[in-house]
Amino acid sequence: MTAPLFDFIIHASRVFCADSNFNGPGSVAVRDGRIAALGPDIDGPAHRTLRFDDGLLLPGLVDLHAHPARGGSKYGVDPDQHFLPDGVTTVLSQGDAGADAWPAYRDATIGGSTTRVRLAINLSRPGESMPGGCFEQLEWADVDACLRAIADGGDSIWGIAVNVSEIACVRTDPREVMQRAMQVRDESRKPLLYGIHVPRGWSLDEQMRLLKAGDVMTYCFRGGEHSIVGEDGHVHPAVRDARERGVLFDVGHGMGSFSFAVAEAAIADGFPPDTISTDKYARHIGLVPPHTLPRTMAKLRAAGMCERDVLRAATSRPAQVLGMAGEIGTLRPGACADIAVLVPDDSTPLVDVEGNSRPGGGWRAALVVRAGRLVGGS
Repeated sequence: MTAPLFDFIIHASRVFCADSNFNGPGSVAVRDGRIAALGPDIDGPAHRTLRFDDGLLLPGLVDLHAHPARGGSKYGVDPDQHFLPDGVTTVLSQGDAGADAWPAYRDATIGGSTTRVRLAINLSRPGESMPGGCFEQLEWADVDACLRAIADGGDSIWGIAVNVSEIACVRTDPREVMQRAMQVRDESRKPLLYGIHVPRGWSLDEQMRLLKAGDVMTYCFRGGEHSIVGEDGHVHPAVRDARERGVLFDVGHGMGSFSFAVAEAAIADGFPPDTISTDKYARHIGLVPPHTLPRTMAKLRAAGMCERDVLRAATSRPAQVLGMAGEIGTLRPGACADIAVLVPDDSTPLVDVEGNSRPGGGWRAALVVRAGRLVGGS
């Protein structure tokens, strides 16, 4: 009797892998926690075979801005309960822990989760453990403490989270906070995950000039005073210049940072986001419909973003940003077997943070595989 060649094979009506340039009906085989084969019709002895006739099979989704935390953060949610079941196998924390909480975050959240978690460490030493803004006291923006934590964290700490919004800074000068963040960036050679200050208090031109190649501006499709789209319907020249210098732009949907009007105008003006993220946190838990990365992806598709670019912006592109291309965000043989199978979900409208809705339907996860183990889906 022939021994099984694969642990399992998944067949789907559509398989998409931007890294492999594969897009069509196909199959993925898994063995020993790694992708063993990718092709139009894989056959061979396997312990288990799964078939999804209406499924979209992707690399495990990568959420580049969210709040995974098992304690210590007022925003944090358990990644294995609130990200993994929706197809997110890798998630980057936007500042849930600062230097004071780094050891506990490393042990409880990064080390204690099935979901792969990376941290953009908060420049604020207390992180998001305080009831008010994380930079309410300027001394909390502690350069030396942040640098020590980064040196200790190695690859688990991707970069530095610096949100200089009015909510985060309160009465603290955002310019001084940013100067300290830039010092940490330049000494550690780690990028910034940046949330802008309202431009009426500090021009967008000035803020964009402080960002370097590899830095990520999040909340890029926020409406109102924060909009990157001017009254003429075009993306602000300073924002375009920043992209040309290598600055990256991330959605960071959250509770107040995704406007269909801004997204549609920017995309129509040739300015899609580099990455799509949820900024999912505690207030999202229990919402109907649920706030998930697949639904956020569907909103960008409804706003006019090419579907291939949408799928890339939640898989291979954020994997590249995290410095993990080839290991995650891909279905190439040899990569970690992180897989999501999405199926259509048209049961509820797609709504932005201002209450505006668009047709187009969404997705939900029917199967989730993390490092070769079936862990979720419905």
